[in-house]
Amino acid sequence: MKFAEQTHVGMRRANNQDSSAVLIAESAERLNQRGHLFVVADGMGAHAAGELASQIASERISMHYYQSREEAPEHAISEAVHLANAAIYKRGQSNPEFLNMGTTASSLVLVNGAAYVAHVGDSRVYRLRQGILEQLTFDHSLVWEMQASGKVHSDSVFSKSIPKNVITRSLGPSPEVLVDLEGPFDLEVGDRFMVCSDGLTGQIEDDELAVLLDSLDVDKSARVMIDLANLRGGPDNITLIVVEVVDERLTQNDGPPRKSRSLGADEVSSRALIGTTAFCWTGAVGFGLASALVSPRFVGSAIVAFILGAISAAVWASGVFKPNERRRPLKTRRARDSGAGLSPGSGIPDQSGAGQGGSNDAGSGSTGWDSGESLDIGSGETALGTGPYRRFRANSHETFLLRMDDVITQLRQTSEERNWMLDWQNVDQLLQQARQATKEQAWGTAVSSYCDATLAAMEQLRKHQDDSASDTVVDL
Repeated sequence: MKFAEQTHVGMRRANNQDSSAVLIAESAERLNQRGHLFVVADGMGAHAAGELASQIASERISMHYYQSREEAPEHAISEAVHLANAAIYKRGQSNPEFLNMGTTASSLVLVNGAAYVAHVGDSRVYRLRQGILEQLTFDHSLVWEMQASGKVHSDSVFSKSIPKNVITRSLGPSPEVLVDLEGPFDLEVGDRFMVCSDGLTGQIEDDELAVLLDSLDVDKSARVMIDLANLRGGPDNITLIVVEVVDERLTQNDGPPRKSRSLGADEVSSRALIGTTAFCWTGAVGFGLASALVSPRFVGSAIVAFILGAISAAVWASGVFKPNERRRPLKTRRARDSGAGLSPGSGIPDQSGAGQGGSNDAGSGSTGWDSGESLDIGSGETALGTGPYRRFRANSHETFLLRMDDVITQLRQTSEERNWMLDWQNVDQLLQQARQATKEQAWGTAVSSYCDATLAAMEQLRKHQDDSASDTVVDL
């Protein structure tokens, strides 16, 4: 397995409220029991509250997942997120400065040939497979919730006027939280996953993410996405983890038999209607042929079969049995008292390396967990998700390359207007190569060259950058 982890404060923020964690299974036993874990959290709150909330989330989710007595990894990761929420809420109640602090949290588990996602907030998890990018998580944001309710169309003027940064669910503000559990998604060699904060997705479109993840190696794609988001203004912290499955062993299930996801009653009914329609219309064709070749008495049967098929098709098309996008809440199990105790020395990797971008409470120097503490997830609930929620093909190369050319061109114009002393020689050579490859429709070479030009331009900008971040912000 290959992975790349990147975080950046952005171009307009003074501190990084994002945090991340990567825990790789170092033994065959750990791989079979818990697999690999990747977490991204995006904190929110005044002073240092957002930083603290996201750090607690990434550390607690990692710790509780590996300490959980739940055998099933999907139960363990769900429980871990609930316990992290309880810890953040408890810490917020203990200090007025941290009251109502919160964070998003998206956790990806790769274990026994499957991927599971536990998710709260508007950070995202994607999977790229064979040139198709899928968003595996549902954004807990006002705009997504309103669109899912059916009251607002995604292309309407009203939908576009809704602020995208208003989230409807997060860890910390309340003692209980509804956690989305997605999966299992089967694993194949070549699959790529990305866990990221909205500082990335707010600046780079999904079709662009698809092209970048499909065209570049793991490390380069991560670096390019950070730099491109910053070149487009970088208004928020940016954190991402890109993972690629390269080992056949990770796609195999060496654990207990995995239960496939059961279909909801709505989906079963929907499939039954499709089958009924096909059966009736096939019968209508058969009766029609019989009436023409054998006897006219089959005409009535053909008409009845056609009408019944039409009724089934109309009911299916009406959406009455469309799967419920709001997802049915399921009660999660209450944490065992003996399993809720927190002991940093219980075989968990050193927490100092379990993330980036977080910082400790300035007043205490720690996130506040100790071996004597016990947390209760109360009546917290877990909802079985219905992801993936959106799909994008990685084939919009020409559009993407035009945007990349425009970004670098505008950066150069800005540098000339502000008299920045930047060395454009290397960038110009890479641009020339990229434009030639674009003319020849050598899309892979063109994407790689434009990305090299982007990295080179951003490197020049960093060299020029002074102490004032606002002096080097580029709005593109």
